[in-house]
Amino acid sequence: MRILVVEDEKSVALALVSVLKDACYAVDLATTGREAEALVAVHDGYDLVLLDLLIPEPSGEKLLRKWRSEGWEVPVLVVTGRTGVVDRVDGLDAGADDYLTKPFSFAELLARVRALLRRH
Repeated sequence: MRILVVEDEKSVALALVSVLKDACYAVDLATTGREAEALVAVHDGYDLVLLDLLIPEPSGEKLLRKWRSEGWEVPVLVVTGRTGVVDRVDGLDAGADDYLTKPFSFAELLARVRALLRRH
């Protein structure tokens, strides 16, 4: 299974990549919306995306809305520091399949990853 992690906070990005690789997933990392767009254009075989909403342009929310408007159906797990109810509703309405707020447990993250991959 191939996962794209889109996270600009270096320590969080490295931890996510490490945990996912330890769980035997192939992982690519993008630190901006533009990098994520470029990776998706080159690798059409992603099984899941972990997406921070607060990344450099385009923002995670804009990127997600664009992907969904283009018919891209890869499951997206939003992993973000935006914790309000309105933020969660906006993220899900933008097309996220699940929403996890920082800080989070890696055990819970991996459980959500497995659940999303099972569904798709």
